[in-house]
Formats: sequence, C-alpha cells, structure tokens
Amino acid sequence: MKGFDNNKPCTDGIMEKKKDFIKHRIQKVEELREAGINPYANNYKALHTASEISNSLGGKNQEEVEACKDVFSVAGRIVSIRNFGKASFFHLQDRTGKIQAYIQKNKVGSDCYNLLFKKVDIGDFAGIKGRAFLTHSGELTILVEEFFILTKSLRPLPEKWHGLQDIEIRYRQRYLDLIVNEPVKKTFIARTRVISLIRQFLESRDFMEVETPMMHSIPGGAAAQPFKTHHNSMDMDLYLRIAPELYLKRLLVGGLERVFEINRNFRNEGISTQHNPEFTMVEFYQAYATFEDLMDMTEEMISHISKELHNSFTVSYQGTEINFSPPWQRLTLKEAAAKYGSIDIQDLDNPEKARGHAERLGIELTGNEKPGEVVTAVFEEVAEKHLVQPTFITHFPVEVSPLARKNEKDPSVTDRFELYIAGREIANAFSELNDPADQRSRFAAQAESKEQTEGVVSDIDEDFLTALEYGMPPAAGEGIGIDRLVMLLTDSPSIRDVIFFPLFRFERPQ
Repeated sequence: MKGFDNNKPCTDGIMEKKKDFIKHRIQKVEELREAGINPYANNYKALHTASEISNSLGGKNQEEVEACKDVFSVAGRIVSIRNFGKASFFHLQDRTGKIQAYIQKNKVGSDCYNLLFKKVDIGDFAGIKGRAFLTHSGELTILVEEFFILTKSLRPLPEKWHGLQDIEIRYRQRYLDLIVNEPVKKTFIARTRVISLIRQFLESRDFMEVETPMMHSIPGGAAAQPFKTHHNSMDMDLYLRIAPELYLKRLLVGGLERVFEINRNFRNEGISTQHNPEFTMVEFYQAYATFEDLMDMTEEMISHISKELHNSFTVSYQGTEINFSPPWQRLTLKEAAAKYGSIDIQDLDNPEKARGHAERLGIELTGNEKPGEVVTAVFEEVAEKHLVQPTFITHFPVEVSPLARKNEKDPSVTDRFELYIAGREIANAFSELNDPADQRSRFAAQAESKEQTEGVVSDIDEDFLTALEYGMPPAAGEGIGIDRLVMLLTDSPSIRDVIFFPLFRFERPQ
C-alpha cells in the first residue's frame, strides 16, 4: 500500500487526492459498522510487546522458534502491508518497535479475512494473537490466528519511502513525525531519560523535589519579559513565571535546605533555534554551599548523564566532539573577554577603555550602561562563540547579577558562574544573596534601570524581602536549561527538535 506524500505543496490536485483518500476510508468505516464490527473497539488486551517477543525468540533457529508453544497477543499501528491474494504480510509497530505478522485466509477464516482484514489500511491500529515462526528470509513473524481491528485511521500517513521531511509539518504535526521518523522518537526517549537521571542524581544527594507557583503577582527571578494574564474573580493581573527562583528561596527560609524543581518557565521574547517561549528548566538550591560547590556538582551531574546515556564522556554535536570528562575549564568573565577579544585585561577595569573596546567591536550602546554591563556585552560579543568545550565563566559584574552574592575580595563582581557548551549558555548559578538590605538596593537599582531603558515601572517583591528578613541560610542555587542540554546530548540542531510541540502561529491542518 502506498502512503501519501506530506512533503509536497498542497496544490488543488493534491488536496483533492487527499479528500478522496479520506472519503474512501470513511466508507470502510461505514462498511465495518454495517457488518457489526466496531472500528473503534476498546476491549483488546495486548499482553506482549514487539521487543518482548524479539528478545525472547531473536537469534533462535527455526526448530527452536517452532518449539515455543506460546501464543502471543500484541497490538500496534499497521505500518506496512504486502498482499498476496489469500495471504498477507504486515508490520505492527508498538511503543517498543515493529514486528512482522502473516495472515492467511484459510487460517483465520473467510469472514475475518475478507470482511475485516481487507478493510485495513496503513495507519490503522490492530490486535493479533498467534504463535511465532521464522520466514524463509529468517524474519521473526507471528502467524495470525485471531485478528482484531482496533482503530480505523481516516487520514493516510506520509509516503513510505520519503518519510516526513518538511520541517514545519514535522513540528506542527509531531504525532506524524513520531510515527514515521524513528530517530525523532529516540530523541524524545532520550529527553525523558535525561530528566529522570537529573531527578535521580539530585534525590540521591538528599534534595527534595517541590512545586512552586506558575502564576506570579510580581514577575521575578530573571531579567525577562513575562506573559501577562488576568484573574477575573480576584480582579488582579498575574504573570506566567519567568523563573521559580524567588519561591524556591522562600523554601530555604522555611528550613527546606535542599530543594529542586523541574518545570516550565515562560518568557515573552523571540523564537530561534535556541529559544522557545516556554521551556523546561531544573532549578536547585542547597544551603551551606557556594557557587564553587555547584560547579563541582554540575561537572559530576552532566558527565554522569552523558555516561549513562551514551556510555561515554564524549559526544558528537553537529560535527564537533564535546568532551564532558571533568575537570572543565574555568575562566572569569574578564579573563574570557580578554583572551578571546585580544584585550588587555586591565582595560576592562577602566570604564572608558572598556567602552572604547565595545564601540570598536560594533556593540550598540545607549550611554546609560553601567561599567559592568559594558564588560558583559564585550564578553558576549567576543567570547561566547569560542566556548565549545564545557567551560565555567565566573565572577559576573554586580550590575548584571541582581540576585547573586558579592565577591568578598572584589565587590564589583559576584560569586556567580554560567556554564557554556558549544557556544551557548547551559546553566546559571551563584552563591545566593541573603542580606535583605543589599537585596532591596539591588532590586531598586534593577527597577530604576528598567524604567530608564524600557520605560516600565517595576514592582519590588516585598514579600520576598520580608522572607529574607526572617533569615535565609547561606546557600547556592543553579538553573540548568534542560532543552539545551538535551540538544547537546542528542545532536539536535534546534530547540524545536527536543520539544514535543514548539510554538507556531495557529494554522488549521489541511
């Protein structure tokens, strides 16, 4: 049976062909119902999976397979059919893989073969029962003794040989992508595995998983544009959270010394290969720890995940070999800017010289930037793209780190790091600021800067400041972008490749 080529532009002729496909299948649904067969049955129990059968009998010879008297019961989507008059081969695909089946008219009976199986199309779901045998080519196959149609599909799957290649269709109709592109399914299985490994790693170190609000009355925890909504009965504006940070720190105040949350953040900003308006992060906070402790833990966590996922500390990402073996390179922000920008590091301590370098590099400045903001802009321009192997960039300026603790030796910078791999930020962490007076002044400076640059008046989170006044233990916290980490570990070029349903403008499917 031939599928439908979903990659071709939907001209009028192709649209008519697709309508004919659907009309023909609807007719089959009606014929099944007239014959007393429910085309959407829900009473079949699949007792085995394709992989269980393959693992049980794979590698055995014909005699050994025939000696197995087990009757297997398996269900899945029909992904191929080869008809030979009174007999047919077909493949069922379930969550574990594919298995071949062979159905004969004289085995299942004329009614089952003609009235039921002959109404089947590629894309339908079916259940089968039967014993296993090996074909002449050696393929493990189920000899069908009973056949059940479970779901009649109305739309044809993408054409068999070309698969689904149109990028936008793949992202918009991920369910089709998962059906016909096996590597896509493996990517998302790997994603789930990565999240599971993160959870296991943290729980094994006595971290407690928690949930914090997704709607905030005051957006905080990051410098980002929020999505705004309104609660009708309370008549108040709310914001989808841009980060869970301030609520997780409240839990530190409450005595939960090691907490983490794996959940979504929402930022009303641009879309690119690295950005989606909603994305997944893990944030974790540990009392009586510093940002240096978290650097060590992050090395251990990500290298452990790579080893568990690939049985190797080395992965290939878009043609470049990434080595996760600890220890990883560590540079201060100024060291990185000086190294990759061929700049005298002392120039970065001089506001006028730093601004001169920024202008020479073509960085657009308004004139209102603080010295630390200029140095950070220089770093982002000259250094980020060179940070291919795992690298911790430390000691960010105070002006760009409103929630981080000041460094005691150099109060112009903070005890903060960002982790860069393949030229992009993967994690952000710091020793937490727990001085309520310092935090208030930082919030005020941040609000003033936002009003000057964006014309937006920001509220200060007084409840969080009140919590700090009750006392928060010395602590360090970190956020890791799970989507970007999965991109690296699965060799995926776009964040849309690792999010089941990335955001698109709404369009009705054709």
